[in-house]
This record gives sequence, C-alpha cells and structure tokens, in this order.
Amino acid sequence: MCAIAGLLTCHGPRSAHIRRMTELMGHRGPDDEGFLFRGPTGIRLSGATNRSIAPQRTTGGTAPQESGGDYPEAWLALGHRRLSILDLSPLGHQPMSYQGRYWIVYNGEVYNYLELRTELQKAGHQFRSECDTEVILAAYAQWGTDCFSRFNGMWAMAIYDAQNNQLVLSRDRFGVKPLYYWRSAGLFAFASEIKAFTCLPGWRARINGQAVHDFLLSGLQDHSTETMFAEVLQLEPGHYARLDCSAWSKPGVVSPTQRIDLVKWYEIRPASFAGSSEEAAQRFRELLVDSVRLRLRADVPVGSCLSGGLDSSAIVCATHHLLSGQSARCAHKTFSACSEIQRFDEREFVEHVVRSTGVESHYVFPSKEDLFAELDRVIWHQDEPFAGTSIFAQWCVFKSAAAADIKVMLDGQGADELLCGYNEFRRAFLCGLLRSGHLALAWREALAARGSSRRALGGFLRASLDAAIPVSLQVFFRDSRRNRRPPPWLNRSTLNASFPGRLTSRFRRHRSARELSLELLTGAHLQMLLHWEDRNSMAHSLESRVPFLDYRLVEFATGLPDHFKIRAGVAKTVLREGMRQLVPAAVLQRRDKMGFVTPEEVWARESGGEAFRRRLTEAIADCQGIIGADAVALLEGSLNGQTRYDSAVWRIICLGAWMRLFNVAV
Repeated sequence: MCAIAGLLTCHGPRSAHIRRMTELMGHRGPDDEGFLFRGPTGIRLSGATNRSIAPQRTTGGTAPQESGGDYPEAWLALGHRRLSILDLSPLGHQPMSYQGRYWIVYNGEVYNYLELRTELQKAGHQFRSECDTEVILAAYAQWGTDCFSRFNGMWAMAIYDAQNNQLVLSRDRFGVKPLYYWRSAGLFAFASEIKAFTCLPGWRARINGQAVHDFLLSGLQDHSTETMFAEVLQLEPGHYARLDCSAWSKPGVVSPTQRIDLVKWYEIRPASFAGSSEEAAQRFRELLVDSVRLRLRADVPVGSCLSGGLDSSAIVCATHHLLSGQSARCAHKTFSACSEIQRFDEREFVEHVVRSTGVESHYVFPSKEDLFAELDRVIWHQDEPFAGTSIFAQWCVFKSAAAADIKVMLDGQGADELLCGYNEFRRAFLCGLLRSGHLALAWREALAARGSSRRALGGFLRASLDAAIPVSLQVFFRDSRRNRRPPPWLNRSTLNASFPGRLTSRFRRHRSARELSLELLTGAHLQMLLHWEDRNSMAHSLESRVPFLDYRLVEFATGLPDHFKIRAGVAKTVLREGMRQLVPAAVLQRRDKMGFVTPEEVWARESGGEAFRRRLTEAIADCQGIIGADAVALLEGSLNGQTRYDSAVWRIICLGAWMRLFNVAV
C-alpha cells in the first residue's frame, strides 16, 4: 500500500515539486521512495533504494540514469512512497520497470497475483521479484488494458509506456483506492491524496460551492467526479484514463492540449442463480472464505477490525477457520471501538467472537476530549470534511492496530450495501414484491418487519405508493417540498449552488432491493465509506482490505433474488445461513446495527455542550459567510431540550476546520 504522484508539464517537472508531493503523503509509504523523470535524453531515476536494483535498459537501448537533481528538460515525473507488504526486499522498489518499456507507480494489492504469475510464466514471462507489482506490469505487457479485468484486488496505478509515450491511469472496480487529478496552465498532476497538490505552482485552494452545499444539506460527498476543492477531480471507480504525452514532449509548446481519454472498463454484472436458498448460502460462504484467503496474503502481520456486528465477525471467524492449525505466530489480532455508555457499546458481541476464536483482542474507547484534540489531524488526513464522529472511532481502531505493529487490516465495508443491511432496504424490498405481484408475501414481510398490523399497514401502503407512482413524479414532489423550506442558516448565494442538483437521486424511492443495492454499491454511499477507510488506515501506515468487495462475491450476491437476502423481516439471510457453522449464534441472531459508532449526540447534549458550542462559533467565522449566525440555534435548541440534536452541527464544525486548515477561499 503506497502513495503515488505524477506531473506532466512543459515547464520541466522540478524534482522539488514531485518530492514534496510524496512527502505530503509520506504516511502512506514510510518504507521507501522513488522517482522517475522522462525527458529528451531518456529516463532518469532517483530514490532511497534505487541504487541497489540493477535498472533494465529501455527500449531505446539506454539504461536509465541515476540522478538526484533537476532534469529541466523533463516533461514527465512519477513519484512513489512505499508501504512494504509483499516482497519486502528492494526488488519491490517503485517506479518499477518491465522489459525496459513499461514503468509503474502503484498503490494497492492484486490478491490473485500468484495465479496470474503462473499463467504469465506459461506464456513466457520471467520475474525477478516476489511482489504483485511486477505481475501487473507483465500482465499489461501481455494483455494491455484488458489486464484490469483479470485483477482481483484494489488499486490506483499509473503505467507509462516509454515506447508509445503514453500514460495510463487506472482505478479498481469499486474505488477502494483513491486517485485524484488537477490541471492548471501547462500542468497536469495526479496523486493519491488531494493535499499533494498544495505544493504545486499555481495552486490555490478554492471551494467547490455545489459540492459543499450538497455536503451541508445531506452529508453527501464523493457522489460525482468532483471534490469539495474546485477543479480537483477524481478518476471514477472502474475507469482508466489514457494520456498522450507526445504533445508535452515537443519543444516550445507552452500549454499543450490536456486531453484525457476516459474509459469505463467495469460495471457490475449480477450473475444469474437458479439454485435453492441453501445452495446460495453454501456458495456465498465459499466465496467469502476464499476472498478472505486471498486477502490474508502478506509478508507482514495481518489483523482485523471487529465491531461485534455480523460482517466483521464473519471475517474474523473465516480468518480463524483458515488459520486454524497453523503456528502460534499466526495468531490473529482484532481491534474494537467501545463505549462506557452501554447503548453504544458492543463488547458483549465482540467477546462472543473472541471466546469462539481465541483471537487476541484489543479495545479502544474514543472520547470527546480525544476527538477535539485530534480533530485537525483527522481532517488533514481525510482531505475533506466528514459527516459524523463515527469516523473518529475508526481512526482510533487503526491507531491501536498500528501501535500493535499490525500492517494489514481486514474490514467489513460493503456488506450492508451488498446484503440489504440498512433499514431503507425494507421499503424497497416490499416495493419489489408488490411490483412482481407477490401481494401476500409482501404483507407477511411487512408484518414480520414491523411487528404489528397497524405499523405493517403503514409500511405496506408506502411501498404500494412507491410501486405505483412514476419515479419522475416522486422526484418532482420531493424537490418541491425541499425547495420551499431551505435551511435558514445556509447562504446558498455565497456558494452559488443550486438545489437539488446532483442530490436528485437521493429523493426517489428504489423499486426493489437489488436496485437500491446497486445504487449504493456504485454511488456516493460506498465511496464515502471507502474514502474514510482509506484515509484513516493510511494515516497510520496501515493497509485496509475489504473482503466483501471481492468482485466475484459482489456479482454473485447482486444476482441473488431479493428474498434470499431478506426473509421474515431479517436482512443478510444468505450470510447468516452460510456462516452458521463459523459465527457464534449470539452474533448471527443480532437484529440491531451499530458498527464503531460514537455517542455524538450524548457528547453534544449531555457532557460536551461547551466544547461543541465553542467549535461551532469558530466554524461559523471560518466558513466566510457560508453559514449564518443563526446556525447556533441548531445546537442551543438541543442543549436546552427543545429540539432533537441536528447532525448538521457536526458538518458545520468540520467544514469550518477544513476551510481553516487548507486555507480554502470562497
């Protein structure tokens, strides 16, 4: 797991700029660094371990030169910071070359690299290292961009073809690993984190009014290619971009045409399934266990997040199943966030898993004092403001894992989106049953979910309306209602934002559980979770792996009938049945959902009112007119018991701190 950065410029990519870019992301790769510069006299390399690796000759017949200084004529610079996970030797150093033609800087892991390596060796390819990076390059040499569909993993990578003078940027299917780009006059830059652009000439942090508007109203981010920084874009999941470097390499060109050819190389294709629910559960277990098996491949210690919920418990129990019988050094460690407030504490269920598996468990107790003490650091690592304090609980878990010398963590992101784990799936599920004519079954499911005929009738009627009213009318009515009552504390004119804009899809009801599942897997919801997961883990130099987002598992689960995932009012049925022999019964029978939550409302209302009040007042000033002074009433109403706590309070606090830290101008 690493940081990557790159510059295309007609002014000569000064080594100070690319080095500073990677320094700003040094937490992502503390073990090594490397740089490549391409100019009219060939390729020059520099880096911490570069001298210990014999460089291959380029296709032009000249070995890359070692250079620690500037290369003023260069038009391309690539930078890399390495977190060593596979093949810890210098042979894993990047930028890495293959056949002297292909060069790569890469962030991520391709878990099926051993299988691909065997296939490529049969095709005549030879390897020097034991890492997946070299396999990626050989696969690209063999299959071109078609290689991406053969990879099972997570990645953001840049591959430079020195012969054709082309640069290809690629991102994994679901966007587990980030990749951003920014352009100015005569410059194209890309990086793993936005903060890397802040050292470049021409950079000025400016607010993206529409993106901030959407965040303040809904907590939404990562719901488009745009970010909260104006002109900073992200390569979408399942896409690659091709850039022709030829224009940049021509002498005298002041500002070449910055054309980027974007190609969508992946979309979810649900696999059809004709078997029974028992067969589906068995197949789901096989796929999940195999996904965990692949994600245990590492030359460093691997641990797991354990919330006590079904998803993380299933991963820990599958890991125990795979590691049982191995030596004591393979003993698994788990890390959990807990609370002294009982209704926010999941230790009861965590301990069921600990007793069942014998893992070495570690516990952290996030507090409001620690939250505010570390808030600036968390926001700096996140690059953008975040919607709730639960992100801090996850931060504390990764911090604890790093202190225990863990380098890789398994986590359960994606399971709720895949297996209908959120409450909103119930309504979509009923709607799907009604649209397919299963009225009696829809009523039984409504009754099972609601517990009484009166409550079931309400849910049944709402689902019936969803099934009957066209989507366009649903959106119209919801837009109209929201437009009539804008929040008085938000100055839309300062943001120059429109409503609903990109929020339109948030105001319609999905007509089946599968439709909602696909929306959450491909839209903003999962992207936000993965954004927070990546930054929280990498802030502590940890690689986080998410077994539920193995594409084989995703395509299998999305292809299952909805009633294989929700039955008798219970979600994730296929997972519960499939893991029955591995996961403790007390966890399998859980119906509530938490997952590294924090008692944000309790902190704000009962014990931390003054700290929240002070931070909110500071944020209003830091937001440069975006937030009106009447936003104070959002908090005061909850403190005096007149209104419920409004989560917009935290979003404003976080936004203000972000604008101050990154010196963002409106």
